[in-house]
Amino acid sequence: MAEIQPLTALHYDPAVAGSLQQLVAPPYDVIDAADRAALIAQSPHNVVRVDLPEPADVGEDRYEHAAELLAGWIAEGVVTQDETPAIWALTQDYTAPDGRQLTRRGFLCRVRVEEYGAGRIRPHERTHPGPKQDRLDLTRATRANLSPIFSLYSDPGNTAWSALTPHVRTAAPFGEATDADGTVNRLWRVTEPNAIETVVEAVASAELLIADGHHRYETARAYAEEIGGEGPHRWVLMCLVALEDPGLTVFPTHRLVTGIENDPERQDALDRTIRERFDVSELPDEGSLVPDPRRGDERVQIGYMDAVAGVPYLLSLNDDGEQAVDELLAGRSEPYRRLDTAVLEAVILKGALGMTDDQIDHRDGLDYARDFGEAIDALGGGDFDAGFFMAPTPVEHVQEVAESGESMPPKSTYFFPKVPTGLVFNPLAG
Repeated sequence: MAEIQPLTALHYDPAVAGSLQQLVAPPYDVIDAADRAALIAQSPHNVVRVDLPEPADVGEDRYEHAAELLAGWIAEGVVTQDETPAIWALTQDYTAPDGRQLTRRGFLCRVRVEEYGAGRIRPHERTHPGPKQDRLDLTRATRANLSPIFSLYSDPGNTAWSALTPHVRTAAPFGEATDADGTVNRLWRVTEPNAIETVVEAVASAELLIADGHHRYETARAYAEEIGGEGPHRWVLMCLVALEDPGLTVFPTHRLVTGIENDPERQDALDRTIRERFDVSELPDEGSLVPDPRRGDERVQIGYMDAVAGVPYLLSLNDDGEQAVDELLAGRSEPYRRLDTAVLEAVILKGALGMTDDQIDHRDGLDYARDFGEAIDALGGGDFDAGFFMAPTPVEHVQEVAESGESMPPKSTYFFPKVPTGLVFNPLAG
């Protein structure tokens, strides 16, 4: 089973560094140059300077620069290291993309790094190849986990969070920060031994499912093997949330495609595949493009609209389509074959449009949009030829796919909100 421990953390000292509001940042892979500049303008000690480093001078190694910055902050007392291990309780009050007001509850700890496997730690989707080397170079230089991996575990009795609840209810938070999207993050440092023991025992029999941060986990594995032996490098920073938490939600990531409009053969292949493999229904408006997973129809359904006609359609996999999926995905598990993202990839992206795995991995002719309005605007602006609108995948289905030993296609899920970087750090050197 997965092994967790309380964290003897590196963290900002609010008395020296100021409020977490000015110090934390979103995960590195959603930050552009303008975002980075705005974060640094909030504080010269904003974590983005270390987690997404840029060279201070031409020719300087940006990873060594990040390490020097972090070391300087520790020397100045901006960042300090605890002497007592703790579990860090985290609540996130947020407005979901569908308008609901929710609270997600989790905790930060360290988890022993091991190979993926049943009963231990599982991925839930394939990863793109690019970011892993970048994260490994940063880990080598800083010798710390700067950004937590977000993972899920099963706790039907709510045992872990119940142990943390008295501390969350009675103590002032260690820190608080509101994201750009309005998510209010509150953090508590819990050192009480009985509470920690209860949390550790509650997770001891659970399998961990990585929700967000696959690249970071694979980086942690590579780094642990590179160093070898035992030590702090065998552990990685995680934020754990119970699968049963009422604030846990999964939202879809939509697909945008180019290279169709000016290629008659691909256009014909796409039209023919849609007619043959799907029942096609015109929708009343664009707002109906995202299929409802609670509709009571077991068939895979995908919303579709091209940029030229701008007419929204619902594509429902028909009997011929299901047979084609069984053939194209022969050897894949039944839960995997029921994924709309897997069906789209096999039948349309690879089948009709002839995309290769390499093209999909490197987004050659393919892009993603987590926001529905962003996807519609991209189609209307002429940047893409067609959009495929996915339904949110229920958490239970994500778990079923992982338990079958499969990894979902890239960007099959969108877990919201993100866990900020900079709440705490996990030192990897003794």
